[in-house]
Amino acid sequence: MKLSSFGFNIPKDAIAQYPAKNRDDSKLMVIDRRTGKIEHKKFHDILKYFGDGDVLILNNTKVFPARLYGTKEKTGAKIEVFLLRELNQKQFLWDVLVDPARKIRVGNKLYFGANDDLIAEVVDNTTSRGRTIRFLFDGDYDKFKKVLFGLGETPLPKYIKRDVEPLDAERYQTVFARVEGAVAAPTAGMHFSRELLKRMEIKGVELAEVTLHTGLGTFRTIDVEDLSKHKMDAEEFIIPDKAVKTVNHAKDNGNRICAVGTTSMRAIESAVSAEHYLKPFNGWTNLFIHPPYDFSIANTMLTNFHAPKSSLMIMAAAFCGYDLLMKAYESAAKEKYKFLSYGDAMLIL
Repeated sequence: MKLSSFGFNIPKDAIAQYPAKNRDDSKLMVIDRRTGKIEHKKFHDILKYFGDGDVLILNNTKVFPARLYGTKEKTGAKIEVFLLRELNQKQFLWDVLVDPARKIRVGNKLYFGANDDLIAEVVDNTTSRGRTIRFLFDGDYDKFKKVLFGLGETPLPKYIKRDVEPLDAERYQTVFARVEGAVAAPTAGMHFSRELLKRMEIKGVELAEVTLHTGLGTFRTIDVEDLSKHKMDAEEFIIPDKAVKTVNHAKDNGNRICAVGTTSMRAIESAVSAEHYLKPFNGWTNLFIHPPYDFSIANTMLTNFHAPKSSLMIMAAAFCGYDLLMKAYESAAKEKYKFLSYGDAMLIL
């Protein structure tokens, strides 16, 4: 398929600027791939679709406060620094994005905090916007991390046109977030409240936790018309033994296995054995899922309504079927669903 096939006009007022008041009060579109039927529910109605022995695969990555604002030495120019990945704990070395990038060169120093609490030196260029920086810090690692994250803010996407508020530190995060390392939230999972997960467990639904640290690669613009030519940035992921046993047992029994979000789906599809079962893994994936694609593990998928021509929307089309997904997006616009990170959800059966 071609990138241009995934064009879609999101209504201007449909991009959610705030989360729903309660996590599980979002809208839920339910799509039956077998019949093509589309239904409109509330998210807490998801309970009706799962029972004893079914499995939800959850991405337990935790978003850290990745966006910092600093000033450039001598000129005092304001520079946004977006932390991408820690490279070396002992040397306080990080890969980052800088904006505006044209002002930042190797050797420049950047100052953070009202009292210059942190100073960093640019040591390498990685891409046109990317840099490697070394924080100049006199203290141990734990103290450094506390200062660094104290200066950072929740990395809300740029399409949320407002300042970061205190509620975002909690709501731009799932309730099961445990393993720190993401710069973007696995948004489908943000609809689950603790109470709803507990009710799922009471029904006999099992929770299998995996970890995929969402990076900006997931959201990088696709700039090739031929999807087979797109290269995803690699993201780190972990499939533990416990999740493997839970998922494969459900697969053997013919139960419903739901990948909660595109990140969970990408993780499990990157760890498939020759027999099409899930296997333990600890490493990196640059898998780009686009139609046509044969899924091996999950038979159900929960996701949000994504940006047109994004890798996320394209993956959803591979699972749902292109025509049915586009019909669902048209229905979402008509029924005034909210789109993107703080928006509503769809359950693809």
